[in-house]
Amino acid sequence: MSLELSRNHPRAASWPGTEPVDVLKVLQLQRQPDGVRKTTGFCPRRRSGGSGSDVAYRISRQAQISAPTRQLFPGKFPQDFSIMTLVKAKSGLQAFLLSIYNQHGIQQLGVELGRSPVFLYEDQSGLPAPEDYPLFRGINLADGKWHRVALSVSKKQVTLILDCKKKVTRPLPRGNQPAIDTRGITVFGTRILDEEVFEGDIQQLLIASNSQAAYDFCELYSPDCDAPPNKPQAQEARQRPTKPEVSGEGTQG
Repeated sequence: MSLELSRNHPRAASWPGTEPVDVLKVLQLQRQPDGVRKTTGFCPRRRSGGSGSDVAYRISRQAQISAPTRQLFPGKFPQDFSIMTLVKAKSGLQAFLLSIYNQHGIQQLGVELGRSPVFLYEDQSGLPAPEDYPLFRGINLADGKWHRVALSVSKKQVTLILDCKKKVTRPLPRGNQPAIDTRGITVFGTRILDEEVFEGDIQQLLIASNSQAAYDFCELYSPDCDAPPNKPQAQEARQRPTKPEVSGEGTQG
């Protein structure tokens, strides 16, 4: 973690690994490539700071965003990890927000948004089998509202934490020494050859090299609009001036 974050939260300093990977930054969404533009984020105005709103990125169907996975993880991909996102998907959407492929073009990891979303994970031995991918029935991550979504992968289970409250754990029957190949590519907003693509707004997408970060996502990285944020925009505080007519707080989902 950064020194600033460690001072504010002593427990954070004891976490294994480095600070979370800011996926949106690595993929250079801040440059606003085709199909990407800046928009108001989760909080139109925050109590602390008072000078600006959160900034998110509005993603349209035209966006085509990918990068070599080694740009995100120059070393090994962690066995246990957290994936955290602050996102507002278009209502009725059913698409993958993030897909990681091995060097042979086989998808190893995928985070789906929509109704009853699946967490796709396949280690170097092909485990778990597709029929055993964790499925989160009864959850809708594409209803046109902002959601704080955190996935904690620890050993042979995955826990989805929705909007800092609802927790759902599913088995993840992978191998005892699972590995994700970092020699392939990471694709944002879809899967290779999929017609379905992500459409909506996204403010944060982080991957941490430990399973605990997901449980602290709302405290450390995505606090409520009326709370003093430590890192309101992932690793950087990117704000823009608040328009006079904008007021109120972000929808809490």
